[in-house]
Amino acid sequence: MLPFSPQQLYDMVADVARYPEFLPWCLAARIRKNDGKEIVADLIVGFKMVRERFTSRVVLSEPGHCLEVEYIEGPLRYLNNHWRFEPHEDGCRIDFFVDFEFKSRLLQKAFKPLFNEAVRRMVSAFEARAYDLYAPSTPPSGATSLAE
Repeated sequence: MLPFSPQQLYDMVADVARYPEFLPWCLAARIRKNDGKEIVADLIVGFKMVRERFTSRVVLSEPGHCLEVEYIEGPLRYLNNHWRFEPHEDGCRIDFFVDFEFKSRLLQKAFKPLFNEAVRRMVSAFEARAYDLYAPSTPPSGATSLAE
C-alpha cells in the first residue's frame, strides 16, 4: 500500500524510459514503440561483469491501471510480470508479480539465490521513486511496502 493514486503509480511504472534513473541494475532503456496502448522496449541490465539486453512488450490498460509485461527476446527462457493498481482509502493497493528463468543454466544457477533480494531492491526502488515524484518532502521510511 502506498499513499498515492493508482494513476500516479501507473504513470510512474509505465515510464519505462526513466528506469535507468532509479532502478538497480538497469543501465539503459531504448523505447522502440510507444503508441499509448503498448510499449516495446529494450533494457540493458548489468551486474558486475554480466550485461544483457532484453526486449519486452508492456501492454497498457490505463482505465484499469494494469500493465502486463510480455517477454520478446533476450537471455530469458520466459518472463511473467504484471502490475495492477487498485484504489484504496489509504491510497493505492499494488498487485505486483514477477517470475522468470534464464536460458543459460549457469546464469540461472548464479542468479536464482539472489532473486528474492533483487525483487526486494527493485520494489524498494519503485517505492522511493514514487516518493521522489509525488511527495518529495516525505521519506519512504513511513511507507508500507508494495510487497504487502
